[in-house]
Amino acid sequence: MSKEPQSVAEGDDAPKPEPIRFYGTTWVDRSGLYPVRRFALGLAAVSLAVVGVVLLRLVYEGLYIADSATWLTTLLVLAFAICSAVAFNRTWSSYKRPAPGDEHAFRSIKAIGFVGVLLAYGIRSGLEAPGEQLRRTAYEQELSQYRRRTTKRSGNPSRRGEKGRRRR
Repeated sequence: MSKEPQSVAEGDDAPKPEPIRFYGTTWVDRSGLYPVRRFALGLAAVSLAVVGVVLLRLVYEGLYIADSATWLTTLLVLAFAICSAVAFNRTWSSYKRPAPGDEHAFRSIKAIGFVGVLLAYGIRSGLEAPGEQLRRTAYEQELSQYRRRTTKRSGNPSRRGEKGRRRR
């Protein structure tokens, strides 16, 4: 059994689909326990987000027990909430549109807002493999270009021009 999807078996120089982490190229024809993998990874991401929220709650309680200043506790909660919201939004939009060039500038925000990243991954896994829509669009475009380049022409091209001139 070949690991490549059936739609790729057109030729040696045919475009190959880009693998997605944890899914490989099974997203093309949705084979190889694709739905089970999607469900399990989505559930794991949401579970990790819940664990992250519990850990953040423990940090908050630690600050409360340490009798930290109220402004510090508020600032910490706001920082995690805002970073999580921004991280969720940027991660969710990166699954629909190509990531802008400044994505590396948001690494620290995504690290602080890891709960948002995990929730976006988990929710997107309920719809499709995260990033599948982008890769499927690019793969289908490459495949259609490949098919146009490799289709055999029939007939005499010079006669085709005459037919076109006669109709006008």
